[in-house]
Amino acid sequence: MKTSSKKQKGRRLQQWVAARIAAILGMKVEKDGDIESRPMGQSGPDVILRGRAIELFPFSVETKNAERWDILSAIKQAKSNAKPGVSWLVILKKNNMAPIAILDAELFFEIYGKTISSNEMH
Repeated sequence: MKTSSKKQKGRRLQQWVAARIAAILGMKVEKDGDIESRPMGQSGPDVILRGRAIELFPFSVETKNAERWDILSAIKQAKSNAKPGVSWLVILKKNNMAPIAILDAELFFEIYGKTISSNEMH
């Protein structure tokens, strides 16, 4: 696969993740806005979250759209890009497979526990 095709494949996943976050938060993906898909080749999280977006979705997002994954490397990269008070999140995808999310297990159970508690109150 050509380098340009690989970058386009990666960009599509970044844009999909940014759009999903925006939909959940009721915001827009915009260049220099609160949610932005990072241009290819720049360092930092793959989805840029600023202002209200990072307050509501406190994750440093690393995306990998490839047929082979180095999961530990992706986690390390997401952790290294995370600012204080922000958790890491890795989204992985390969051809003919839905994207999957990887995050710290303790955080997953904390989030799920809050969801259950919230649903029981209603």
